[in-house]
Amino acid sequence: MSGNTFGKLFTVTTFGESHGEAMGGIIDGCPAGLTIDFNFVQSELDRRKPGQSSIVTQRKESDKVEFLSGLMEGKTTGTSIGFIIKNENQKPKDYEHIKDVYRPSHSDYTYEAKYGIRDYRGGGRSSARETVSRVVAGAIAKLILKQEGITINAFTSQVGDIKLLKDYHDLDLSKTEANEVRCPDELIAETMIHYIEQIKKAGDTIGGIISCVINGVPAGLGEPVFDKLHADMGKAMLSINAVKGFEYGSGFEGVKMKGSEHNDVFTGTKDEGRKTSHVHTKTNHSGGIQGGISNGEDIYFKVAFKPVATIMQKQDTINTKGEAVEMQGKGRHDACVLPRAVPIVEAMAALVLVDFLLRAKTNKM
Repeated sequence: MSGNTFGKLFTVTTFGESHGEAMGGIIDGCPAGLTIDFNFVQSELDRRKPGQSSIVTQRKESDKVEFLSGLMEGKTTGTSIGFIIKNENQKPKDYEHIKDVYRPSHSDYTYEAKYGIRDYRGGGRSSARETVSRVVAGAIAKLILKQEGITINAFTSQVGDIKLLKDYHDLDLSKTEANEVRCPDELIAETMIHYIEQIKKAGDTIGGIISCVINGVPAGLGEPVFDKLHADMGKAMLSINAVKGFEYGSGFEGVKMKGSEHNDVFTGTKDEGRKTSHVHTKTNHSGGIQGGISNGEDIYFKVAFKPVATIMQKQDTINTKGEAVEMQGKGRHDACVLPRAVPIVEAMAALVLVDFLLRAKTNKM
C-alpha cells in the first residue's frame, strides 16, 4: 500500500490499524535542536481522543504517545522521529456481523476491489483512528511554527443547518475549548450540542463545517505551479476521513461578487531601497494566498465533513456474494465527527506550513 507519507521536506509516514496493536509514525526532516514540549504534544492528542464527552464515541483510549527515536534530552537530533500510540480498547467482535457485508458509504467494497482483502475490524487502515499519528506530527510542527510566530486556530462553525454566522474577527477563539463541540460562541455551541444529542438518540449521524484561521504567516510561502500553498492545503484537508469539501478565502461565495468587489486592494509604504515593505490588503477575499503564495494576511479556510457513515439504524445493502441483506451498526461511534476533527484540521495545516517554511529556506540558500 502506497500513499502513507505526507510532505516533501518535513514528512510524516503513518502506520497501524484501528484494532491492531498500535498506531504510529515516522517524522523525517524535523530540524535538530527543537525542544519538544511533551505536555503540549499529549494535550493535542487529548483533544482528539475518543471518550472525552457524551457526544463522541465512547471507545476508551488514553492515546499516550511513546517516542522511540530522534530525541535526546528532550530535543530533536535531526534524525527520524519514531513514535507509537498503543491501542488499548480494541473490540473487533463488534464488527463480526459485517465481516462479509459492504457497509453503505464505507470503504469496504473499494478496499476489497483494490487489494482483494479488507480489514473489517473498524475499517482497519481506513479508520479515522489513523489520524492520531497525524496529530502527533502536527503538534511537533506547531512547536516549529510557534518559533516563527505562527498560530493556527480551528473551530466548529456549522453542524447540520446550525451555523455560526459571525466573522472570525468578532470571535474570541480562546473560547473554542470551553465546550464539547468546540464552537467559540457559547449560545450557538449549546444549540449544536443539543442537536447532536438528538441525532445520536435517534441512532443517526450529522455532518458540518470546521473553519480555520492561521495568523502570522509571512509572505512568500508556496511553490508554483503545481505546489501552490492552497493546493497543498486542500490536499491535506481532503485526506482527512469524512471530508467532502475545502474552500479558502471567499470560496464559493466569491462567485457572487464582481471583480471590482472581490479584488483585494493593496496598501503600504516603500523603504529607501524602493523595496515594498509593510504591504497589506484592505480586504482579504484571497484568504491570505495569491498566485499560490502567501501574501502575509490571515489564511482562512473551511472544511466540510459528511455525516459519519456508521449509523445505528437498519439499512439495506449487499454482502460479498451480491445477495441483498439488512445490516445495522453496532459498537462505539461518533454521532458527529466535528469536535474531534478540530485538532486534526490544525495538525494537517501545521504540517503543510512547516513543509513550505523549510522549502522557502532552501530556496534562499
